[in-house]
Amino acid sequence: MSVNEEVFSKVQSALVDALGVDEGDVTPGATMVGDLGAESIDFLDIVFKLEKAFGIKIQTEDLFPKDILTQSSFVQDGKVNSNGLAELKKRMPWADLTKFESNPRIQDFGDLLTVSDLCRYVQTKLA
Repeated sequence: MSVNEEVFSKVQSALVDALGVDEGDVTPGATMVGDLGAESIDFLDIVFKLEKAFGIKIQTEDLFPKDILTQSSFVQDGKVNSNGLAELKKRMPWADLTKFESNPRIQDFGDLLTVSDLCRYVQTKLA
């Protein structure tokens, strides 16, 4: 699914406002945590701004399925197992999990979400 320009523009504005980053830093491939410096508290503000901008309701679990990352049936030795990866793909079809799949360490999950992933998520909510 390609990213709609209007959706990207609104997501970009929300991220610039919530994170205090430059517009030029908010590129489709930028990661929310690693590149833009988002922390867990920032995601509450981002979700609020996106809900307001698009008139949608966002469940935090949609973006961060913590249950998968904490259940022993999905995690072994600090990594998400094949069952967990399958469940993540099912719940997050809008996210590109390719990089995470190669080394699915739980501690790296927070740095998975990119601006493009967020845009694709919004687009699925609008559809």
